[in-house]
Amino acid sequence: MAVSARPIVPSRIARKAFSHGAQRRPRSLAGGFVALTKPRIIELLLVTTVPTMVLARRGWPSTALVVVTLIGGSLAAGGANALNMVIDRDIDGLMERTKHRPLVTGLVSPRQAIVFAWTLEAAAFTVLWIGANLLSAVLTFSATLFYVVVYSLWLKRTSRQNIVIGGAAGAVPVLVGWSAVTNSVSWSAVVLFLLIFLWTPPHFWALAIRHADDYRAAKVPMLPTVVSMERTIRSMFLYTVTLVTSSLILAPVADLGPVYWVVAAVLGTGFLVGVDFLRRRPTPATSMRLFSYSISYITLVFGAIALDVLVRHGVS
Repeated sequence: MAVSARPIVPSRIARKAFSHGAQRRPRSLAGGFVALTKPRIIELLLVTTVPTMVLARRGWPSTALVVVTLIGGSLAAGGANALNMVIDRDIDGLMERTKHRPLVTGLVSPRQAIVFAWTLEAAAFTVLWIGANLLSAVLTFSATLFYVVVYSLWLKRTSRQNIVIGGAAGAVPVLVGWSAVTNSVSWSAVVLFLLIFLWTPPHFWALAIRHADDYRAAKVPMLPTVVSMERTIRSMFLYTVTLVTSSLILAPVADLGPVYWVVAAVLGTGFLVGVDFLRRRPTPATSMRLFSYSISYITLVFGAIALDVLVRHGVS
């Protein structure tokens, strides 16, 4: 890790689109319900779904199927996020980043949020079952259960590995996208799942470094709050190495061409450089630059998947 170059910094648009900073207080009940769904997180999940569908189809899938899958995935993710806010409403009030969430301020009651969340989940299951297939609906619902029960109710407050294991829920949308097209799950889909799974820890730990004081106040054992900065960054580096390796393995497994190879290699190198830069300058500002880069990384890698497929196989 001797590289000295600065990490690539994403555009202001990318940083704004997926910002995880302090949230504005919703002003209306409708705004409160929207805030419960964490729409910016949903955007990032959907960024991975469409390229996965393109890869599964080896071209552009039915537009109607893409729309149905995105609607179903958005509803399910929104419901899961709302349930997470119900569970976390006590600790959200202790953290600067989350103190304006609607359940903390009382804009939305826990009962209203629970009814709203399960309504979204029921709608998501119905939309995916009718518009795609039963497998994609079941996978989506299983991700919600995993996120709510395994991560939110259990791991988040008890284990330093919370985001590692819990992050599996965020990787399920690629399985949903693949199964919506093929009604099956292949090895290519499994490697795509692995990419998101391995990407989540260095991505989220970069954010957790910036908000370590919040997590300490709430007694949430995110890795940067329970081990040294050196050990945290070492773990980030190991996950990033494995992530970049897996991204390159995807090329032969999924029969991707030079467009994907080049983008994955260049962006993966940039990610490793960014982690090394954080090691040499372990500050909250540097961690947030790496956090922003990680969002650009996953967005562009999945974009390269779609571009590679469409360039080689067309839009038919």
